[in-house]
Amino acid sequence: MIKEEYKSTSDDLREIYLAGGCFWGTEHYFKQVEGVVKTEVGYANGITENPSYEQVCTDTTQFAETVHVCYRPEVVSLQFLLRLYFKAIDPVSVNQQGHDKGTQYRTGIYYTHETDLPVINQVYEEVQKDYPQPLAVEKKPLKNFYTAEEYHQDYLDKNPDGYCHLPVSLFEYARQAKERK
Repeated sequence: MIKEEYKSTSDDLREIYLAGGCFWGTEHYFKQVEGVVKTEVGYANGITENPSYEQVCTDTTQFAETVHVCYRPEVVSLQFLLRLYFKAIDPVSVNQQGHDKGTQYRTGIYYTHETDLPVINQVYEEVQKDYPQPLAVEKKPLKNFYTAEEYHQDYLDKNPDGYCHLPVSLFEYARQAKERK
């Protein structure tokens, strides 16, 4: 379930859960963004309790590899984070990002606050205008989230030459990205 220490319990931190294919690259991407204070990889919106990576990879648990992003809204807005998210995914690909295929690699935006839904819908509609087919990105309330195994956390920091479906240039883009407020 959602760890208490990561829940937004005050007005100074907010959270969003983003599924963007393999969670290693998605986590590393968002860690570069100014205003993001914590990331954690895990499994969201599935049907079993305490799934392992091996179970999630069977396509039977309905979990998506997801990154829990905690951020300071006075530094970076949800709108800005979502626009960055859409730059890092193929939003019309179903159950695949890069070479990674399977339901665990689907894309999704999972929220914990109903007040975030209008912002999510606005950015979603902006992006939809660029595609003739419907976006394949789920927009759902977070049902559950289980932290992935420790070796998955900060994987690309621990393994700089490790596999990643995202181009390295995106990490630099995220480091340079600044929201104009």
